[in-house]
Amino acid sequence: MDKYAIYLRKSRADKELELQGEMETLSRHEAILKALAEKKKLSVGKVYKEVVSGETISSRPVMQQLLHDVENNIWAGVLVMEVERLARGDTIDQGIVAQTFKYSNTLIITPNKTYNPNDEFDEEYFEFGLFMSRREYKVINRRLQTGRLQSVKEGKYVGNKPPYGYEKVKLEKEKGYTLTPVPEQTKAVQMIFNWYAYGDTDGTVMGFGEIANRLHDLGIVSATGMTQWQIASVRDILSNPVYIGKIRWGLRPQKKSMVDGQKTLSRVRNDNPMIYDGLHPAIIDEKTFVIVQQRREENKKNTCPKSKKTQNPLSGLVVCEKCGRIMQRRPYQNGYYDGLICTNRYCNNVSSDLWRVERAVINALKDIVRNYEIQQQEDAEPAFLNLSEQQQELSLYHSKLEKLRQQMNKIYEAYELGIYSSEIFLERTEKVKKEMEDVNTNITEKQDSIKKLHLVENQKKQFIPKIKNIITIYYTLTSAEEKNKLLKEVIEKITYSKEHTARFTKDYENFEIVVYPKISDIF
Repeated sequence: MDKYAIYLRKSRADKELELQGEMETLSRHEAILKALAEKKKLSVGKVYKEVVSGETISSRPVMQQLLHDVENNIWAGVLVMEVERLARGDTIDQGIVAQTFKYSNTLIITPNKTYNPNDEFDEEYFEFGLFMSRREYKVINRRLQTGRLQSVKEGKYVGNKPPYGYEKVKLEKEKGYTLTPVPEQTKAVQMIFNWYAYGDTDGTVMGFGEIANRLHDLGIVSATGMTQWQIASVRDILSNPVYIGKIRWGLRPQKKSMVDGQKTLSRVRNDNPMIYDGLHPAIIDEKTFVIVQQRREENKKNTCPKSKKTQNPLSGLVVCEKCGRIMQRRPYQNGYYDGLICTNRYCNNVSSDLWRVERAVINALKDIVRNYEIQQQEDAEPAFLNLSEQQQELSLYHSKLEKLRQQMNKIYEAYELGIYSSEIFLERTEKVKKEMEDVNTNITEKQDSIKKLHLVENQKKQFIPKIKNIITIYYTLTSAEEKNKLLKEVIEKITYSKEHTARFTKDYENFEIVVYPKISDIF
């Protein structure tokens, strides 16, 4: 007696109906197909239930097993709610399904129609159904992704799993979800940020590993329910803007590619995801979050492990002008000087003696001080003059704003006395309000400008003496680590480029460097 199989798989529409209170889809479909088999007097030998959601056959293990069994002629036919449930992937997957059923002469039985793949008309109808299913899938997927992005823009949380420190809650009287803090986890998140930004109670700097160990020692449970904290978990928490009330979108977008003839899916980390204001409350203040990100960025430049001493005074500072990589020290033997090289094997930037680049950096710092002193002699306190002008303009804006307020009061008085009609009153108030908005904008911009001038001037007074001190004591220091620490106080980065080797010309310093001081507004 011929045996038949049942294949069950949920669609997105089924999942939405379940959320609205409908009964479990697979159970309902199983009952319908078993009733169909009983009506047609078909003997069901196995029920295949696909519980995972996947676009391709490779991501649906139960479908793979079904096709394997169909190839081996185990079943005379397969009962399914719709042919679209068998394959909704690309044309390759649809072709695999169609050919597997055709060459094994296996029937496809639905409540509406029985398809014989070896019948020309049924084959065309079957293939057309798969094609239309693919079109529908693309439309639904595009609509779904557009809806998810719109929800993110509205500040809603669309992820399946909430970040540590929050739980996912349904929004009242509208679609979508947001986040609400979990008190015990919130306290742990705040400790993680404070430890990394400000150090331990005694000021000791703490890294990812130290924080993970401290959390374990305190018995704090992680998102996995264990007290064993992973370094990656601490790092991800410290980089997530959700803790300052933001929603991040597109951090790891899906990328499709072909490898050895097979389609593969990967998720490549995006360094510039979209950030939107969230509906959920922040549990970390923005100042602490910014300090954490600045420290993480600085640590990326530190190319020397903690277990070893820094032997390169320019460690983490020199960037290859051609490819953007951090350049590294290369030690040599037999009396040769240490070199400074770009480690990118495909980059043609030529290396130089480390000590020569180091000397060029100190000379560049001397030039910065010299140029600043020349500028100070040529300009009679330009910053103070500019500051005075800015403050005068700010005073004028405040006076104008006060006059507009008085004008608004007179408009209200005229309306109350019946001098102005409602139309004139609305017209004049709107005009004055617009002028007041413009003046307030000018005041804010001017206050920011004045604040920046004050900041730059104060930084100048501290920055130039600091550079002078470094120049004075630099060559008295014997530790590369001390030198590196001093340089990082005043230098943001140094770009390096060199086109030709000096083997024949003996021009060993035919390289170019550009030093970027940490306060570039001065120069």
